[in-house]
Amino acid sequence: MPVPVIAVFDIGKTNKKLLLLNEQYHIVFEQQTCMQETTDEAGDPCEDLHLLINNMRQQLAAVLAMEAFEVKAVNVSAYGASLVYIDESGAPAGPLYNYLKPYPEELSNRFYATYGDRERFSHETASPALDSLNAGLQLYRIRHRQPLLFSRTRYALHLPQFLGYLFSGQAFSEMTSIGCHTGLWDFARKQYHTWVDREGWLDKLPPIVPATRTTPVHIAHHALQAGVGIHDSSAALVPYLLQFHEPFVLLSTGTWCISMNPFNHEPLTTEELQQDCLCYIRYDGLPVKSSRLFAGHTHETAAQEIAGFFGEDHQSYKVLPYDPEVTAQLAQSPEFSILEMSRYENSTAAYHHLVMMLVKQQQHATRLVLGHTAVKKLFVDGGFARNNIYMQLLAKAFPEMEVYAATVSQASAMGAALVIHDSWNTQPVPADLVQLKHYA
Repeated sequence: MPVPVIAVFDIGKTNKKLLLLNEQYHIVFEQQTCMQETTDEAGDPCEDLHLLINNMRQQLAAVLAMEAFEVKAVNVSAYGASLVYIDESGAPAGPLYNYLKPYPEELSNRFYATYGDRERFSHETASPALDSLNAGLQLYRIRHRQPLLFSRTRYALHLPQFLGYLFSGQAFSEMTSIGCHTGLWDFARKQYHTWVDREGWLDKLPPIVPATRTTPVHIAHHALQAGVGIHDSSAALVPYLLQFHEPFVLLSTGTWCISMNPFNHEPLTTEELQQDCLCYIRYDGLPVKSSRLFAGHTHETAAQEIAGFFGEDHQSYKVLPYDPEVTAQLAQSPEFSILEMSRYENSTAAYHHLVMMLVKQQQHATRLVLGHTAVKKLFVDGGFARNNIYMQLLAKAFPEMEVYAATVSQASAMGAALVIHDSWNTQPVPADLVQLKHYA
């Protein structure tokens, strides 16, 4: 008998994956693809949208043909802050612009002069001023700099919803994408910000539906349910929300370390916005106060500096055992730059000091999102969750909380499967989606 599964596309900036998950949410098939970027009309790098579309369609057709599996549904998790413009026929009307594309300063100044200064606008939309990373400002640029694309556009779709549209044929908007520091959503009024209508985009944004919505479709003679897609950071939070019901903070670590408090619904303050806090929106529509720290990038760069000075492999530092005597000695030393290598007796001391400084910064960033919530648990996933020195020091930095290294296999893909659980899965949601290791 073929195994019932859901097909989930997990589309990152660099790696694109197709995964099949069975009814127990175990991964039974995985295929990873790396794609070369192309350039837009200005020569700036961007996703090769047509290559991505063709690849996803071919991959789904291939797994539908596998006799070992019965694909019951398909859904997508994908990165945010990116929009696809489709014409009346449903075909892309322009490139998938990169969210790091340089933004014209004159246009940015005009936008905020018209619709509120940066501070007030950021308050209203829970979006720090991030230029092209605010997807709404991409719409504003097209309206004023690319009138032909604006006129050709029937719908502007967030990337997760466009990729869902490839299989459902239905154009939708969805809250985890709208709430991803886009500058589109007025968090207090719980509707699109007034500028969206004034700029003529409101009719070009498709109806908002919940992330749990599915559409019955037939693909290659197979009947299945197609999801609307979900923003990947919000998808990664879903397994935790389903398994843990007491308040918690999730620290998702990678190049950026993002602290997400799904139980803090307090409005962002000016101080929080100035310190790179923002709000995401949960799959069920509630806000998630979050803070960002570029700690993964800092760690990688500094670890390579240490390794270069001591003639070692920087990858070996990630498995160094925690030495409390070293950290006790370093705690007594004056503050100095981690790159002053001559101050250290050996690479062990240098690396411990690097992690101490990163944890100190993380302690501040994470406390920004605690608010008045009764959070007692801090879950850490991603690269730093496997770093014993980091986890031991983080537990010391939050003595009033239970600190855990958390493991969820392919959390974003699992979240995309879980939000449409009822449409394809006949079994109850497992109680052990997240594996925990406690650090006292």
